[in-house]
Amino acid sequence: MASGPVNIYDSAPGAMQGVDLLTEPVIVTLHTNSYTPSAAHNERADLTNQLGTAFGYTQNSHALAGKAFITVTQGTAFASSNLGITATGGDIPAWRYAVMSLTGTFNGLTDPLIGYWIGDTTPADIPATPDGQILTLVVPTGGWVDFVRATWA
Repeated sequence: MASGPVNIYDSAPGAMQGVDLLTEPVIVTLHTNSYTPSAAHNERADLTNQLGTAFGYTQNSHALAGKAFITVTQGTAFASSNLGITATGGDIPAWRYAVMSLTGTFNGLTDPLIGYWIGDTTPADIPATPDGQILTLVVPTGGWVDFVRATWA
């Protein structure tokens, strides 16, 4: 399923100052429709209603791979390989929000948040991923984060 657009948390530019996204762990967490995104959230500890660790989904551990900076029409964007999570032993539950964050302490924040997106543009829940199937988050064509709009480098 296509992902994005990514909504940037207010604290991301300051938290990301001087951080090399290509070498630091960037993870994605999935949250139910009970999570209420707020631009004021700044650390992973501020998040609520993450899916529980079960059936192939593991809280706070789905790292982006193949990270790169790509050239887009108006500058540079952060991209990665698509993220796939295989449902194992049961269904990965329905979810609505995906949140991208760093792992570690950067510029005074622990596990700082980068941004979030709604899995379905309706918005509606993304249905449960059946046992044995792969939940794939597809990086948008223009990357996850466009540095023309979110300048912190």
